Amino acid sequence: MNLAVLGAQWGDEGKGKIVDLLTSHFSIVARYQGGHNAGHTVYVNGAKFILRLIPSGILHPGITCVIGNGVVVDPKALFAEVDELTRNGIDVGSRVLVSDKAHVILPYHRDLDLLSEARRGERKIGTTSRGIGPAYEDKIARRGIRVGDLNDPKGLEQNVRDNVTARNRLVHDTTMDWNVVLDELLKHAERLRPMIRDVSAWLADAMRAGKPIMFEGAQGTLLDIDHGTYPYVTSSNASIGGICTGLGVPPRAIGRVLGVVKAYTTRVGEGPFPTELSGEMGNRLRESGSEYGAVTGRPRRCGWYDAVAVRYAARINGLDGLALTKLDVLDGLERIEICTSYRCGGRTVTEFPSDVGQLAACEPVYESMPGWKARTAGARRFDQLPEEARKYVARLEEVSGVRAALVSTGSERDDTIVRNEILQLDPAVTPTA
Repeated sequence: MNLAVLGAQWGDEGKGKIVDLLTSHFSIVARYQGGHNAGHTVYVNGAKFILRLIPSGILHPGITCVIGNGVVVDPKALFAEVDELTRNGIDVGSRVLVSDKAHVILPYHRDLDLLSEARRGERKIGTTSRGIGPAYEDKIARRGIRVGDLNDPKGLEQNVRDNVTARNRLVHDTTMDWNVVLDELLKHAERLRPMIRDVSAWLADAMRAGKPIMFEGAQGTLLDIDHGTYPYVTSSNASIGGICTGLGVPPRAIGRVLGVVKAYTTRVGEGPFPTELSGEMGNRLRESGSEYGAVTGRPRRCGWYDAVAVRYAARINGLDGLALTKLDVLDGLERIEICTSYRCGGRTVTEFPSDVGQLAACEPVYESMPGWKARTAGARRFDQLPEEARKYVARLEEVSGVRAALVSTGSERDDTIVRNEILQLDPAVTPTA
């Protein structure tokens, strides 16, 4: 059975570890949206890997990793990642496939990203300035360059020249040479060409052959361009619908859906965050959880678990289970708060507001639970958790409306409690080429 793994908060939930952990049950891991603005951090035998474009399944030998048409690809970033993996003993070989319909990020996209953010002034979004948004803008405006276009040098030259000329009209302090951009892209094209596939057709063939697929999301539901806290969102569909549009697979290809959430909540960048903590407790969560962006290094904003937001993500995505991460970060706290509803304009709200202004005006309504003194770090069975921790997990399940299929208790792959009666994983498979 195929499985979708996606973020059910504002991103940074620990999807990389969960995908890596579950990869042995699949033959293929397919990424469906986002770009190299999303970093998945995975620890294996003490070694740290940060993956930005390549799916986290690459750390398992024999797994084919697919980058779908819904992803925007910076070739320079892609090959830097391939080379870094190779230096660290990971045989990438021919295991990475890139959709011919995926759009390419080029140097002028990064310039336009910086310009757009500067023009917003106090209303800035807090982007990573890696050109993601402008690349998606070009896609929607039908002036983008796709990976498959690299096979047509003549048409590629015209498109690059037109787009760089448009960039030079907007950015006045420097002038970009379209010949330099084209030459660099053609060099990347030689290396990229063996990876290019019609990913939709390739995945259809794989499913007909009975090969199980894991669909890997980036960012999180609350950053989804349509269903997130707009305009403080990413430029793609990080929720369940992005799988079909970003890989060219039908809805029935999605078997079960696993939503990844932290045992608390974090957010990077601008935008409303009802449970955000300032002062000592916010700093404590940030330092204990190493809450700094894997790609940018930016400190993450931290707060208590927001069940209103997770219930919303469960409804949007049809979650079958939760993967609860970083439970161990809460070790040693006297009391732990859970946001079960909001107070907005004098009334109690249990649904996540669609209006960002209303969300910003909401105050969290908390339910307090006792913390635990014993360590959860490294626990691999549910009965190894302190009683208070087990009660906390059970209460999160109740207020979120979804059972916890996985509970992560540390950064290493095996520091995880797997409740397969909820997850219903097929046995581990031996991948074939």
